[in-house]
Amino acid sequence: MTPRLSLPTHTFREQGSIPGATGEFSRIMLQIALGGKLIARDLRKAGLGQLLGSTGLTNVQGEEVQKLDERANQIFLEVFEHQELVSTLVSEEMEKPYLIKEANGKGKYAVFLDPLDGSSNIDVNAPLGSIFSIHRLPGEGFPVSEEVLRKKGCEQVAAGYFLYGASVLLVYTCGHGVQQFTLDQEAGEFFLSANNLHIPKRGKIYSVNEGNHQKWSSGTKKFLHHLQELDSQTGRPYSSRYSGCFVADVHRVLCKGGLYMYPGEQKKPDGKLRLMYEAAPLSFLVEQAGGLGSTGVAPVNQVTPQALHQRVPLYIGSQDDVRKAEEFLQSESMT
Repeated sequence: MTPRLSLPTHTFREQGSIPGATGEFSRIMLQIALGGKLIARDLRKAGLGQLLGSTGLTNVQGEEVQKLDERANQIFLEVFEHQELVSTLVSEEMEKPYLIKEANGKGKYAVFLDPLDGSSNIDVNAPLGSIFSIHRLPGEGFPVSEEVLRKKGCEQVAAGYFLYGASVLLVYTCGHGVQQFTLDQEAGEFFLSANNLHIPKRGKIYSVNEGNHQKWSSGTKKFLHHLQELDSQTGRPYSSRYSGCFVADVHRVLCKGGLYMYPGEQKKPDGKLRLMYEAAPLSFLVEQAGGLGSTGVAPVNQVTPQALHQRVPLYIGSQDDVRKAEEFLQSESMT
């Protein structure tokens, strides 16, 4: 039997192959992995404890906070509390950046988090995820200003996600391909299960909340109709798959091809997904696997953030499918 490659071994081996590497990324990744393990542990026992249901609070996004949202956010704060490399955590669940006191302003990195993606799935035991993004800070300074934290997606050092489903997956990129790890629950460790993932250039699946279609622009509606048309030469119609968990739907597209969409709406043109800790991290990852992430008119990772919690429309997945979506949206803008 071929020996399994653990996450620590993999990251330190990769570190050794990069000239000038200091091991900082490896240390940060191991803390992120610890956070994912702890969240997975709590999810396994959620129905037996007091972790289901709402806290009765509303977060900065105006969304109802679930108990597991709050718990997942707290877990990531705790695993980085004594990590001096990271100065700041920016989370969907917190209005302001969280400053790591032990870093004392000398941390070189900021970590952006969606601690628990797919909160509407919590009470029905459906897939959930966590999203992370690592940015390098320009220099020492404490507290870190919001202006410094507003960085383009193309500047990410690394990004990835956890998928909590039938198994617990960690999928990430540090700019050199996409790796997938699976958690061995008994060993308590992530092991490499897929190396250099590559998304098909074109797929046969689309993922979108079609219940919102009356709110979309005419270009988005026409594109959806295009995907549903019968045309054997181009492999249409596409199959519809939508779980309500962004991570789960993007993971399916990453493995099988196709695209995920969360369009802007006529009254909400910026859509729902947050740029810096949802759209940009997964666009960075999908692009490393050969796909694309677009707002419909521009690459997601070229968007300059104007606010930490900024939202953007998103079309993400196989190159040909995302470009076809752009054709419909851009032709609309010219009419």
